[in-house]
Formats: sequence, structure tokens, C-alpha cells
Amino acid sequence: MNKKNIFIATLCLASATLFSSCKSSQPAQTVKEKSLVVLFDNDVHCNLEGYAKMAGLRDAIADTADVIVVSCGDFLQGGRASTLSKGKYIVDVMKKVNYDVITLGNHEFDFGAEHMMNLLKELNAPITCVNFKEHQSGKTLYAPYIIKNYGQQKIAFIGVTTPTAITSERYAFFDDKNQQIYDMSEREIYPLVQKTVDEVRRQGANFVIILSHLGEEPTEYNEDSNGLIANTTGIDVLFDGHTHAVIEKKAIANKSGQPVIVSQTGTKFANIGKLTLLPNKKTTIEHIPTEKLTDNAMVKQVIDSINGLTDKYLNTLVGTCDFGINITGEDGKRAVRNSETNAGDIIADAFRILTGANIGMTDGGSVRADIKAGEIRIKDILDVLPYDNLIYELEVDGKQIETTLNACIQKLPLEDGEFPQVSGLTFTLNINQGENKVSDLKVLNPKSGNYEPIDYNKKYTIATIDYIAVGGGMYNTLQGCKIVRKDIMVDKDALIEYISKNMNGHVGQEYAKPQGRIKVNGTR
Repeated sequence: MNKKNIFIATLCLASATLFSSCKSSQPAQTVKEKSLVVLFDNDVHCNLEGYAKMAGLRDAIADTADVIVVSCGDFLQGGRASTLSKGKYIVDVMKKVNYDVITLGNHEFDFGAEHMMNLLKELNAPITCVNFKEHQSGKTLYAPYIIKNYGQQKIAFIGVTTPTAITSERYAFFDDKNQQIYDMSEREIYPLVQKTVDEVRRQGANFVIILSHLGEEPTEYNEDSNGLIANTTGIDVLFDGHTHAVIEKKAIANKSGQPVIVSQTGTKFANIGKLTLLPNKKTTIEHIPTEKLTDNAMVKQVIDSINGLTDKYLNTLVGTCDFGINITGEDGKRAVRNSETNAGDIIADAFRILTGANIGMTDGGSVRADIKAGEIRIKDILDVLPYDNLIYELEVDGKQIETTLNACIQKLPLEDGEFPQVSGLTFTLNINQGENKVSDLKVLNPKSGNYEPIDYNKKYTIATIDYIAVGGGMYNTLQGCKIVRKDIMVDKDALIEYISKNMNGHVGQEYAKPQGRIKVNGTR
């Protein structure tokens, strides 16, 4: 070895010794544990632009905290992009957001269970739902829980979906021979969740979050998010959905009397929920108004691309109107689920007149938005009727019509998505404590133009949507009635044709206000 190499080797050895000496003399560096942030949404109903805001918020937080992004359901349906693509465009955008955990809402089933499950495979996000099962085997279709590890935190997410999906989206759970394929464990929600909470605690979860699509209002199965907490233990936080409430945080006592925080963000990304778990184990929860947030550029690019594909069609002119066609009342509150509206009138008229049926009928829950005065474009029609329901014509006797109407008014004065909007039919709605009833039913005689008392023994034809005819709508009261014609046309196409052709592109003054088809006795 020459002198130069000996010098280099000696220098390297000395450096290594010095480095080793310095390293051993310093105290061990501890890595500071990050905070953990969970961002959550519910009932987005196809507000695509909100996803760019959600991803932008995640980006803003990710430098200083670990971030988990979760959804409490009702993302797949409820807007133009979903109607035109049967949910595919929604999945394309959500994939870019890169959700960590998702649970199902009832409207995920709107295109049928098989279509939903195929779309969710493309979403490539973990899905949890403790109560969606195969009917015969009882096997859950999705994981009952998902556990995530972040530093010292072991977080369990448990998804639970409103059992009313099996009635409101019945067609997704039964085949065309009325054989049941899937279950929602309708009367077992609380014990199912408790069993799952116990399991994740046994696996070492130190924080349990429920992703709930139960809502604040008790259902016909008497199960809701508040009741879930009151009947269980071991839950730390519940993110809720389904009822579109804005609840930043409230405490509900669990079965042991311990407080559990509930939060729900509203709908259509009015807010994004933010739960922060600090290293000292304290938690904070808040709502962040979405309008104040910055877009994520990649997600926004996908949204812009989808909007570009759909804009030309959506902006096609249908007609004009000098007034609003509304689902809301004069007080600005939603009215279509507990009273007659001019939007309900014109839709039911379109069904009746285009099919030639005696009666046109739809449910208030299927009519989703106002149309402002001025130009009416296809995008406005899709906002009102986003669900691609097919029109059926049924043959029903007068007594069955009364039975159906009575079934759909029992929740009044509260809202009910099954509340009827009608054409060719008038009735009085009697609100009594304990039981509501309809009376003075009359059916339009198309020859005379007069309304005549209903004949309980006579057969009438009703033009309605497949959800009501065969899908479980209006509490299954028309299930099994004779189908005269089916798949006549899509509901939105009927309204487009009625305005553009039957009304020559201009909605007349007869629709300026509700026409008085439903009179009310009693206090709302």
C-alpha cells in the first residue's frame, strides 16, 4: 500500500471512530408522534366539485398529521353525473380522492345490488357494512370492520347502513320472481354492532368509530344512530348520515352512561367533518365549510373532464317558465314530502297524459330539486328526477288506491318520502292524532273534465314509476297489482317530452301554484 492510500485509510478510520464516539455520547432521538386526522363526509349525492375540496383539505393537513378520509354513504346517486353514467363518473372521481374507508348508504342500491357491487370494485377502497348480507347464507357482503394502524393508534371503523334500504330500494334485494337475495338484518342492528365493537376491542383497537348511515330519525324498525349509541358500549365516536342534518358535535349517553360524540355534516358537501386525535389522546371535532377550501388539482381535472363530456347534452333547452317549479313551500322549506307541490303536479300530469292512464302518481322522495324561473334545460330536469325510474302502468281498484294513500300519510305532519304527488285524482287529507286518513276521493272524468267520486269496485289505471310498481315504494301497497304496461319510458324523458311537446316548450300559468288536488283538514 502506498503512502497516499495509507493516509486515506487512516483518515477514514479516524472519521468512523469519531462519528461512532459522537453518536454514542448523544441521547437517543425520539420521533415525535403525529396527530391523526379523520376527514368525513355523508350524503354527498353527486356533488362532484366537493371531492376536489376534500382532497385539497387532505393535502393541506398531510404535512403535519396522518390523514384518513372516510365516507358515511349516499355518494353514488342523486345528481346529473350519476344519472348519465349510472354512477360510473362518481366512482372515477372518488378513486382520485383515494378514500381510506367507506360505508354504504341506501342510495348506493338505486341501480341494483349487483351494479353497485361491480362499481365499488372499481372504487378500490375498503368498504365496511356490518348488516348487508346474503339472504340464505347470512354471510356479510363487505367487511364488518376495518382496522387502521397509525403510530400508537389502532383505529377501528365499523359501517352500518339503514335497514330501510330493504324497503325503499326493495328491487335491489329481490329478483324478478320476488325471491329474496339479500338482507339488511332489519331488526338486529344494535346487537350486530355491539358484537363487532367487542371483536375489534379484543383485537386491540383503542379507538372505535362508527360510520353510520342510520340518521337521527327512528325508522319503522325503530333503529337510528342515537338508539344505537344508547344500546351499546365501547364506541368512541359516531359519524352519521341519511337524515342530512348539520350536527357539528353532540354527546349521547351510551348504555353505561358514558358520552359518545355524534357528528353529521349535512348534504352535498356543505361541510367536511374533521376529527383530530392528538398524541395526548384528546380529541377535537369540527365542521369545515367546503366553500372555503382549495381544490386538489388532479381531482379537479377529472371533474372538469366529466363536466366537459356532459355539458352539451345537459344544456339542451327544453322550454321556459315564468315562475319556479318547486319542491319547496313559500317558507323555503322542503314541502314535496308532506304536501302537494307544483313540481309534483306537473310530473304526475306528464305520467298520466303521456300514457293515457286515469291517474298519474309518484312519491315525493323521487322529486329532488326546484327549477328556477326562466330557461329549463335538461340538466334542470335531471336535478328534479335523477333516478332513472321507468314508468309502469298498473290496473288498480278504487279501494286499493285509498289503501295506498292512507299508508303514505301516516307520518304526517313529519316528512315521508312516500308522500304521494298525484294527477287525475283529488282527495282530502285528514290529520288526526293517532291515525291520518284520506277522504272525498275523486277521479277525473276525461270526457266531461269533471272530478267524480271514486268507485271502490271499479278498475282504474295508474301511471307510476317502477320503484312504486315493483320496487317496494309506497310501502309495497301496489306490489302485485296487474301490470298493464311496463318500461314505457324513463321518468325524466316523460317530463322533457311533456314540456317540450305537449306544452310547446312553455310551462303555463296553471302550474304557477299547487292546483289544490290535495286538501288538508287538521293541523300540520
